[in-house]
Amino acid sequence: MSNSITLPSPAKLNLFLHIVGRRPDGYHELQTLFQFLDYGDEITFTLTPGDARIRLEEPVPGVPDNDNLIIRAARALAERASHALPGVTIRIQKRLPMGGGLGGGSSNAATTLVALNHLWELHLDDDELAELGLDLGADVPVFVRGRSAIGEGVGEKLTPANPPEDWFVVLKPDCEINTGKIFSEEGLTRDTPKMKIAPAFEGDASRYRNDCEDVVRKLYPEVNKSLEWLSQFGPARLTGTGACIFGRFPTESAARIIWESKPSGITGFVAKGVNHSPLHKKLTELK
Repeated sequence: MSNSITLPSPAKLNLFLHIVGRRPDGYHELQTLFQFLDYGDEITFTLTPGDARIRLEEPVPGVPDNDNLIIRAARALAERASHALPGVTIRIQKRLPMGGGLGGGSSNAATTLVALNHLWELHLDDDELAELGLDLGADVPVFVRGRSAIGEGVGEKLTPANPPEDWFVVLKPDCEINTGKIFSEEGLTRDTPKMKIAPAFEGDASRYRNDCEDVVRKLYPEVNKSLEWLSQFGPARLTGTGACIFGRFPTESAARIIWESKPSGITGFVAKGVNHSPLHKKLTELK
């Protein structure tokens, strides 16, 4: 087996996000629909026999290693091993904006778990990796499992789903959103009626919404302005607690026409929605 592997760490969208209650521990009960995008970060893992360290080739500015989800995921996985393991050097090519609601950190953690389970030959199954991932963040299990899904609970209870694999324009307004602030706002909707979840969701998610969106629009004018602009061309929505927003289009060419007319000063990308994670597709090709 090679001692190095490079794997994608894809973005996700919350095609809708309903807050259906609040638990005694303060966490919110959610119903959401996760779909992956064929766009994201890329991470290279290289084993270092004779050097047991787990390290990033280049530390992420402003993020200490002990807080970095990649390092935390690698260490959590190493603790499951019953024998000494070679160290690993990790290089990340970052494309996803931090704090955008695209799941970048959770996706990085999941790619780390999947990649090192393969390189270290630990043979943990998806259930075991998802359990490790949940300790790192509620969104990590969906990336570990690699299937679009309805998420319930805090997002960790997953039911496979098959939303349409359309094209998306994703915009990142120039602001950073504090998730804790959004979930603590008095005006946040917390009582959306709970839906019954079919075994596989194949419906039109456009009739649902993101319950965080009204609060985010009021607090962050940049998001409101971008949503107003993108909404000219069809339904536009916030993903997660933002700041990224997205619009759905039936073809790549339709999406790119809109992308090319976006206002100056806004970053983002065009990507295709996919129901099977690029991470798992690439790993299958390498096996």
